[in-house]
Amino acid sequence: MPKQSETFLLADDTPPIKQPEKKPPEQLMLDWLLQRWPHQTVSSKQIYQYAPRSIRLDPEGAIRTAELLERYGWLTPLPRRQRNWRVWEIMRRPVLYPKVAG
Repeated sequence: MPKQSETFLLADDTPPIKQPEKKPPEQLMLDWLLQRWPHQTVSSKQIYQYAPRSIRLDPEGAIRTAELLERYGWLTPLPRRQRNWRVWEIMRRPVLYPKVAG
């Protein structure tokens, strides 16, 4: 016999499982650059090697994501050393929760 303090949940009373929010790739890259990347600059080659896996899987998408961060002022392009190798300076700002837009 169950104690009075024990309560049993029926199948209908179970709370829904909350799925984690899926962040867009540009927010993932911004979080990675600001929180985990220790250097002041980042190259396309380093993005292909060290960025979060969902960004690395699509090399063209990784460059598009970096260009979007460039448009919003989080990355500044630097002169290229090689024709196929892009380099950006990371513009670190003192913000509490960095967002891509704004």
